[in-house]
Amino acid sequence: MGKEEKLIHTINRRFNKGVVEYGLIDEGDKILVGLSGGKDSLALLELLAKRSRIYKPRFSVIAAHVVMSNIAYESDTDYLRTFSEGLGVPFVSYETSFDPSTDTRKSPCFLCSWNRRKALFTIAKEQGCNKIALGHHQDDILETLLMNMTFQGAFSTMPPRLVMRKFNMTIIRPLCLVHEAELSELARIREYHKQLKNCPYEKDSHRTNMKEVLRTLERMNPEARYSLWNSMTNVQADLLPVYAERRGAKTRSNN
Repeated sequence: MGKEEKLIHTINRRFNKGVVEYGLIDEGDKILVGLSGGKDSLALLELLAKRSRIYKPRFSVIAAHVVMSNIAYESDTDYLRTFSEGLGVPFVSYETSFDPSTDTRKSPCFLCSWNRRKALFTIAKEQGCNKIALGHHQDDILETLLMNMTFQGAFSTMPPRLVMRKFNMTIIRPLCLVHEAELSELARIREYHKQLKNCPYEKDSHRTNMKEVLRTLERMNPEARYSLWNSMTNVQADLLPVYAERRGAKTRSNN
């Protein structure tokens, strides 16, 4: 097996494992894919489109691209449409905007992301979809875990499957086990067209710094990403301060 074949085999294996292990797809699903135009969303659309034609349960896919009119993000909508339709997937484009001054408690990056997400909910409802697929890969999820621990004091991240009961919609992240480096190499092989982004708020994000933190951890331990991932299902509560505090309080009350 050649290098490229091995890479594609690895990505497919991780992708299919994530779909099955976290129960991301059910019979009759109609899935809206958030197609930003980056390597991750292009790979996600390709993988979902192919899976929809081969494996059960059966489901259908629609691609949606959200244009944020007040951000300098040059989208080649014609390319995205051609790419989607070439995979047999219908394509929808939607334009919106946001005002960062409306909520100064939140960062512009958060507000932009939230408004894009709201637009996807709107499109999903209009198209009769019950799930929205986002292109977050394993690195994104681990970086978010580290960011939330560092800046929010919370052991949390973006889950592979999130039921949004308020909106009667489920968010899925089928690339949850795929590495970013693998997607970068796939983008090179497939020659995905890169969208041009010149976001004025990008420097305000901690994510770039957290990418370096993850790389540093992997230099210290090549298996660090797997240890971090496994830590989310290996929470030893009795060795955490909150558990000891509650146990102490219960002991004192009994005395």
